Amino acid sequence: MSRLARTAWVSEALAIRLTSHRDQGLGQQLYVALRGWIESGELAAGEALPSSRQLARELSIARNTALSALDRLAAEGFVVSRPGAGLFVARLALAEAIHQAPIAPQKRQLSRRGDDLLADCALSGGHHRAFAPGIPALDLFPREQWQRLLRRHQQRAPESWLAYQSGGGVKALKTALYDYLRLSRSVRCTPEQILITQGAQQGFELIARMLTDPGDGAWIEEPGYVGAQVALKAAGLSLVPVPVDAEGIDIERAPQGAPPKLIYVTPSHQYPRGVTLSLSRRLALLETARAQGSWIIEDDYDSEFRYSSPPLASLQGLMDQAPVIYVGTFSKVLYPGLRLGYLVLPEALVEPFQRANARINREGQYAVQAALAEFIEQGHFSRHVARMRRAYRSRQAALRRALAPAVDKGLTLSDGHAGMHLLAGLESVACEQTLVAAGRAQGIQLSPLSRYFTGPPAQAGLVLGYAGSHEQDIARAGDWLARAWCKQRSS
Repeated sequence: MSRLARTAWVSEALAIRLTSHRDQGLGQQLYVALRGWIESGELAAGEALPSSRQLARELSIARNTALSALDRLAAEGFVVSRPGAGLFVARLALAEAIHQAPIAPQKRQLSRRGDDLLADCALSGGHHRAFAPGIPALDLFPREQWQRLLRRHQQRAPESWLAYQSGGGVKALKTALYDYLRLSRSVRCTPEQILITQGAQQGFELIARMLTDPGDGAWIEEPGYVGAQVALKAAGLSLVPVPVDAEGIDIERAPQGAPPKLIYVTPSHQYPRGVTLSLSRRLALLETARAQGSWIIEDDYDSEFRYSSPPLASLQGLMDQAPVIYVGTFSKVLYPGLRLGYLVLPEALVEPFQRANARINREGQYAVQAALAEFIEQGHFSRHVARMRRAYRSRQAALRRALAPAVDKGLTLSDGHAGMHLLAGLESVACEQTLVAAGRAQGIQLSPLSRYFTGPPAQAGLVLGYAGSHEQDIARAGDWLARAWCKQRSS
């Protein structure tokens, strides 16, 4: 085929393609078509292409459109220009190799640490069903007030907020948090000791990076919060499970060995068992950490939701210079997508943590932080917490009513004095697995207690979240669970 006939064929084929792909711009369509033919070998190395003028005329497009597509191909090395002769397909060594021999699919080559991490990264579905733990009442969030504040601060954001930041967060938010934590949680700090993070998980990761080396030990609650377990494990730490009983973590039963660098606890409302760390054990934990040179991570994830008493004083606030890093998050009290949390750091750690966080994680969302500060200052935050507390008390009551037939026949439930879930005790892990599978078939998400153990589970049960579901959904799912548990027990 002559060069003239070949370029005419190209123009005709392009006209057909452009007619059938009107969802893209003409320049993009032209570029994609020519590049695809070059990569497939349909346009061979050295073959001439129609000129931009010819393409414009025969495709009824602007010449600049044709020029932009050809110039892009030339810039990427797919075509070359020969002065006085026109454009020609470049020789592509990669394309030739592809056509000569098929390339085997590249194997997934993750590190051992990556494989271990994925084993702990099972994700729930995209929608939240009754009993999903850790999901707040998103339907109760005051979206109008929040959006109004957010828009205002985004519109008024100073130019400096568009650059990289290193101040540890917006000053107004740190001041608002200082007032709130001092009054409601008896936290001892200054606003400067607060570091804003992108959630509690980022806080755990930063603590592990800054205070430990791979192979160091970390005491964790058993059973305990999987998110913290994953963060510490991903940092290469050796996790040492310490049993939890009715008084919280029992460090007297911690394995003997090298002192841990970190001790992770949820003292106000242990997750997932729901117990509170007793005062005697709090004091013993502080003294043990001080004597061993360990740092305590106090995760206060849902301390706002107590139903029979005011929020408890924090572990951090029990003594001056406590070896405690207090971790808070807005994921449970506002909404998870906000991606904001904070650390309250001992004074000696403020500067290094702030500098490392600015380098590793790149601070941001200053307009969102400023909006949140005003949200707290205007009283929206406290009113929202009070509203959620009332709703959660009512939703927990709905769950208890639904499970009453099973409770009458021996099912045990945690006391529910705080938090966003109840724990239903079961007689065996086999019973757990049976109920979880049956729930999945009904579209009901059940979280087995056994998954919160790092070692062999010493207790079986179900972690039943109730905060994120409407009462009618809770009642429907609870009725099913009561029947399923009674059936399982009688079989």
